[in-house]
Amino acid sequence: MSQYCRPLPSRPDAMDLPVRFPPKSNSWRASNSTMMAAHPESDLMEECLKEDLRFYFMNPCEKYRARHQIPWKLGLQILKIVMVTTQLVLFGLNNQLVVSFKEDNTEAFKHLFLKGYSGTDEGDYSCSVYTQQDVYESIFFVINQYHRLKTISLGMVGYEKNEDDAMGLKVCKQYYKKGIVLPSNYTLNIDSEVEIDCIYLDQVPNSENSGHWMNSSFFSLEFYRLLQVEISFNLKGIDLQTIHSRELPDCYAFHNTITFNNKAHSGRIKIYFDTEANIQECKGLHISGSSQKNTQYILMFDVFVILGCFSSLILCTRSIVLALRLQKRFIRFFLEKYKRRVSDADRWEFINGWYILVIISDLMTIIGSILKMEIKAKNLTNYDLCSILLGTSTLFAWVGVIRYLGYFQAYNVLILTMQASLPKVLRFCACAGMIYLGYTFCGWIVIGPYHEKFEDLSTVAECLFSLVNGDDMFATFAQIQQKSILVWLFSRVYLYSFISLFIYMILSLFIALITDSYDTIKKYQQNGFPQTDLQEFLKECGGSKEYEKQVPTPVTFLCCCQRQESDDNLILIN
Repeated sequence: MSQYCRPLPSRPDAMDLPVRFPPKSNSWRASNSTMMAAHPESDLMEECLKEDLRFYFMNPCEKYRARHQIPWKLGLQILKIVMVTTQLVLFGLNNQLVVSFKEDNTEAFKHLFLKGYSGTDEGDYSCSVYTQQDVYESIFFVINQYHRLKTISLGMVGYEKNEDDAMGLKVCKQYYKKGIVLPSNYTLNIDSEVEIDCIYLDQVPNSENSGHWMNSSFFSLEFYRLLQVEISFNLKGIDLQTIHSRELPDCYAFHNTITFNNKAHSGRIKIYFDTEANIQECKGLHISGSSQKNTQYILMFDVFVILGCFSSLILCTRSIVLALRLQKRFIRFFLEKYKRRVSDADRWEFINGWYILVIISDLMTIIGSILKMEIKAKNLTNYDLCSILLGTSTLFAWVGVIRYLGYFQAYNVLILTMQASLPKVLRFCACAGMIYLGYTFCGWIVIGPYHEKFEDLSTVAECLFSLVNGDDMFATFAQIQQKSILVWLFSRVYLYSFISLFIYMILSLFIALITDSYDTIKKYQQNGFPQTDLQEFLKECGGSKEYEKQVPTPVTFLCCCQRQESDDNLILIN
């Protein structure tokens, strides 16, 4: 069978469907007229369909030999990958500055407002206190540090002000309604309804009333019914490190919340510090230098990226639409001539999954580039969404490179193995997932109170996944608390059974499925792939015999510049 009539295992780059060329000489017209006179109209339609199908399943180099045109569409995809990657790197460097500024300010705020903060969080909370005196001192420390912020802070931060007046500090406490709690004789008489009481303090208190708020009855806390004390305040800051990158600075609004959590009433009050940093529009910026000019260059580059991706989007969409038309022609012809329907496998041969991947990548790049331009112009501040769009689109763009490597038989093994093993792997994972979920729930409910890696379901799933890969096994065994001998024994049986089952059996079977698919593909490449109806139909492709005598040429980019004498016979019938 001719190499031009056979559909490649990984679908070649078919940006265009058949383009019929005008005859190149009068002799060609004469031979074409003779052929049309000799064959009835149905035979002519069949030959035309075969030629169109053969042209559709050609790779770019084969199409070049048929049309003698440089594959500029292939060049567009390569140029787009370079542009998208460059755009991602530029945005990533800028995003790193944003993330580092937020993290540095969060760390600075913890040291400024948390009394006795060690520099390391205690789990999911920052620090904790154990006496009533420590609670009062920690609350008063926050308020005093807030009032002295301008004189003690090293950062470019200041108080937030609204249009009417300055916004100060807000202190709220939540507590149960009054009741009686006597732990000595197990007496409890309390109303579970929660009440909230708040007080507002100025940014800078008057010198006469500087310490008057400490004597307020609001700060007389009844700890037996206290749930939590929440202190919230807003600050503003300017990130000047972007100027070194020749970009305009960002202005931030920090909403800080310090929570003294006593809901457990266990003798320890956990102190949480949360900050939410939002980028705001800067007003009154006057910066001399080339920052504005550099921003304009980046915006122009983003426009070129959008244009390139939009062109790629149009070409891929057009190719899919034309491929569906060719599919309809083949289905209709096959039904009329052979009186049976085309199989689903042959139908899917016309749907190029790589084009769908490129279309998704182009759409995400266009949307992400627009968001990036708005962020660069300081109109939007959603860095996270823009990062997801640009990162995912770049991932898809680089995965699409596998399509071009698929023109080589040695590299095409990966794609064919993935296609052959995917259905079996998915069915196998569905069964193994049920066992995995069972171990997840069991470990969470039994070992959770005695092991930090089993405290919640997501952590349990991550811990078990790491055990499957052989990571951190000894630490998982050693960190189980021996407070309960029954739980300790159960944990040993639980971990040993999970590791033995998943590593020695399930993981081995998983690898065996992929290995079996790989061996099957290697045999097919040596002995030939099973022939479908579409491939059998293309065997009878007109003009295929002359190509069977040709020596296969290695598929490289330079091969597109080679011209063979037989290329003149590849003109399609109109």
